[in-house]
This record gives sequence, C-alpha cells and structure tokens, in this order.
Amino acid sequence: MHSRRLLVFLGISAGLLSAACQADKIPTGPVDAPAPSFSEQPSDGLDVSDRYLVALEGEVVDFAEQVEALGGTVLFQHDIGIALVGGMTAETAAQLGASESVNAIQQDATFDLDPTFDEGNVETGEGIASPGDPTTASRYSWQWNMRAIHADMVWARGRLGSPGVTIAILDTGIDYLYPDLIGRVDLSRSISFLPSDDALVDIFFPGRHYVTDLHFHGTHVGMTASSNSNILAGVTTQTTLMGVKVCSVFGGCPFGAIIAGILHAADNGADVANMSLGGAFTKAGSDGFVGFINSTFNYAKNQGMTIVVSAGNAATDLDHNGNTYSTFCDTPAVICVSATAPTAGAGRDGPWTNVDAPTPYTNFGNSAINVAAPGGYAIANSAGWVWSGCSTSSLVIPTCQTGTFIVGAFGTSMSAPHVSGLASLVVEDVGRRPGRVKAKIQQGADDLGKKGNDPFYGKGRVNVDKTVN
Repeated sequence: MHSRRLLVFLGISAGLLSAACQADKIPTGPVDAPAPSFSEQPSDGLDVSDRYLVALEGEVVDFAEQVEALGGTVLFQHDIGIALVGGMTAETAAQLGASESVNAIQQDATFDLDPTFDEGNVETGEGIASPGDPTTASRYSWQWNMRAIHADMVWARGRLGSPGVTIAILDTGIDYLYPDLIGRVDLSRSISFLPSDDALVDIFFPGRHYVTDLHFHGTHVGMTASSNSNILAGVTTQTTLMGVKVCSVFGGCPFGAIIAGILHAADNGADVANMSLGGAFTKAGSDGFVGFINSTFNYAKNQGMTIVVSAGNAATDLDHNGNTYSTFCDTPAVICVSATAPTAGAGRDGPWTNVDAPTPYTNFGNSAINVAAPGGYAIANSAGWVWSGCSTSSLVIPTCQTGTFIVGAFGTSMSAPHVSGLASLVVEDVGRRPGRVKAKIQQGADDLGKKGNDPFYGKGRVNVDKTVN
C-alpha cells in the first residue's frame, strides 16, 4: 500500500506547474469541492537514482536472487536480456556489474516531455459522437491540422481505421473515460510503469486503472490518433489504443520505464507505438543507453511494431549534434516527425495562411527527419494550436476535472500522433511490416521545401489521402 509520506520523496518535477490554467478564466459547472491539484511539489525531478538498467549475458536463472542479496529488487525483466532493478546504491550496482551474468549496467535517468500551452488556453467541449463522419465533431472547424493532412478526404471514402489495429501511446497515460476515448482504449493491455503515479491515482482517483492520465499530454496525443469524434476528430475513429504510462504527472519520463514500455507494447500486439517524448544525453560515457535503445528498438521492429517518434522542440540541427544523442530520432528504424504550423490566422476557425510552414521550435536535419506533420504554433487570435482532449483526471490542469474540456498545445509531440494514426491505416494495407509502413508513408507525403529530402520536412508533410489511396 502506498503511503502519503512516500509521495513527498518521489521527487516529481514541478516544471509544468506554471502552465496550469487558472480556473477563474474558464467557464465551468458547479462542483461540490475544489478539484485536487498541486500548489507545491519538490523541484528536483523524478528520483530514479537507485535504479539501474542491466544487460544480461545469456539465460540467467538466479538474477533476482543476486539482486536481492545486494538489497535491490528486480522491477522488470525481459527475455531479450534486459532488466530494470531498483533499490541499488552505486556500490551495490558496481558489485552487480561485476557478475559474470551481467554484460553492462547503466544508471537510470529521466527525460522530460516538452509540450507547450498558454495559461487559459483551455476550452469547454461538448458534442455528439460521430465516428462515421468526423467532420461533424463540434470543434472540427478548429482543426486546421486534420485538413492539412487531407484526413477528411480519407474519411469521406470510409477509411476510419480498424479495431483490429492497435496504437500504443507511450506517454503520461490516457484518460479512457474522456468522451472521445470511451471504448477506444484496451485496458486489458494498458499498463503503468510509474509507481509514483500509481500512488497518486490511489489517493485522488481510487478505483481507476493506473494508466489514467494525471497530466494531459497522453490524452491529447492519443485522441489525435484515434477519437470517437464527438468534440474533436482524430486521424482515425475505430483504431484501438493501448495506454502505456512511462511519464509522470509532471512530465518526467524515466529511461527504464520507456524501455520497459516499448517491450510491453511489442509483446502485447501493438502494431504502432507513438513516442511523443525524447531526451538528449552525451554519447561519451553513455554507451549503455545506446546499447539498450538499439536492442529494444530492434526487438520491437522484429515483432512487427512500427515506432513513431517526435523530433523534439529545441530547434536543433540533428545532423550536427556532435557528442549528443538527441531524442529517439538518432535511433534506426523509427519514423521521426518534425512540426509544421500556419504562419497566420484570423482566429480558431481560420482562415489560416500557409499551414505547412516549419515551426521555429522543431528540430531538423536531413539525416534525422523522415516526414513532417502539424505540430501547431501560437499565432495571433489563438489560431494555430493543435486542439485535443484534456484529461478529466489531470492534476496539472485541475479545471479539466470539473467537466469536458479541450486544450490547445503545440510541439512535435502533437505532430507524431498524426503520423501514428496514418501508420495504423497503412498497417491495414501492408500488415505488420515496419519497413513497408515507413516507406509508404514517405512515398505518400507531399514533397515540400528542398526537393527529395528536406532538413525540415524530410520526404514531405504527410498526406493521409495520397498514402492510403
């Protein structure tokens, strides 16, 4: 049983608190009591200093006993020879690393989500489910992003996704009770790898599945890929989602949880995995991280899972990042997605100007970017955002607990799920073949910028209609 005292020491980052909206700016219905929220939290990040990733040599039958003898616990272990252990000190980790059964050992680290939204950029949302015609969603007029990728043309042809295809959302969780997500999330395969969040769910939302989203990011991302389309349209309306919580309530994403989440998704039948997260680390001295990434992603590819990753929001040239491993775009066999947005707009309903302009924040690079997709940007009159659902269990935007709300955001985090939704349609056509899925998405993209391969667009901005037709 998790205790309240434990929460004090979890080290959950408060870096996103400044973005939480003020309730008096948002029209809400009556509530019986104030929604739970956080006004003060430790600022030292999610503490994973006692956790280590371990690469094992061959089949090790007594590994758990070795770890326990050193005072630790095996938190996760996979047949490909990767384990995550906790409760270790630097000294006991070194002892474990000296074992003949251990190839490599690497201390865990935490990456951060990088979403952006302005205080007060949250709106109420109401509508009637329209999975057969997403254009009738009540806020569809705000969705320049869906029209930019020609998703509406595919819907008109009846391509709405298949429940037999699954997209794993590796993120902060997913609000499976949000109206546009009811029935879309397979809870039997959903999982949380964040015990710290599990403790908070027990306190604030007892009885809910631990995958429930205490942030908003995972819900926003998941609903962009697949939505019942009563408030906002998703790229698909029928595709199944799998929630895999690897990022905490305040956006910290432990590396070990990400590795475990990818392996879980691959082993539980995910056809596509969306990773709107990333992190940079110095390659020198971090060979362990790169090795774990390569082993895990190769395994996922061999299992037939296509992985879509966001390029990152640091405006960095990934062709010249030197000794830095930047996000997961440096990983082979992924689809790396940059962000586009309008350059001007008259308001949320448009009209918009040049929806395919590269954003000022997106990472770029000929060798890294495969395709581009709408990520949004804050331009005049609240135009240019990517709108999606706000989790009804959000602790960083407590207003969202009091009704059905949508939130406008921008970032390459918002770009990736457009491509994941498209990838789920392509899987219907070519099967669980990640290389074919990637090639078809690139071939169907609208070639923009530099002809052939552009540092900002890759092979182009994705075109759902051209790709699947």
